[in-house]
Amino acid sequence: MAVEADETRADRIATNAAALGVPSLRVVRGRAPDALAGLPPPDAVFVGGGVTNPGVLNACRAALRPGGRLVAIAVTLEAEAVLVDGRARYGGSLVRIEVSRAAPLGGLTGWRPAMPVTIWSVRR
Repeated sequence: MAVEADETRADRIATNAAALGVPSLRVVRGRAPDALAGLPPPDAVFVGGGVTNPGVLNACRAALRPGGRLVAIAVTLEAEAVLVDGRARYGGSLVRIEVSRAAPLGGLTGWRPAMPVTIWSVRR
C-alpha cells in the first residue's frame, strides 16, 4: 500500500509497481495523516516527504503494527529537526548520506555534491 497526494506521482507509483512485479500494490490517493484513516496497520512505513506537516510522523508511527518499522527522510533543516526530535522521543537511528557526482570543471573533472539526505529509522 502506498499513500500519495500528488496525482502524477501516484500514477508513477502504480506504473512502477506493475512493471517491477508488485501489481497488487494499492495506491491510496490522499495526504497523510488524513489518508491513513481506515487503512489496515502496516508492517513498515516510509515517509519520503511531508515530515514537516504537523502530525504526519506521529500518525504514521501510531498506524504501525507492534514491531513495525518507520523510515523517514529529510533534505531540509526543518525536516531534519523533525527527525532529530522523533529520535529523541522514540529512539532509532539517524544516518546521513551524501553523494557527489563527477562533472566537468573547466577542462578537467571535479566532484559536484548532491543534497545530503538524513534518514531516521525506528521500530515501534
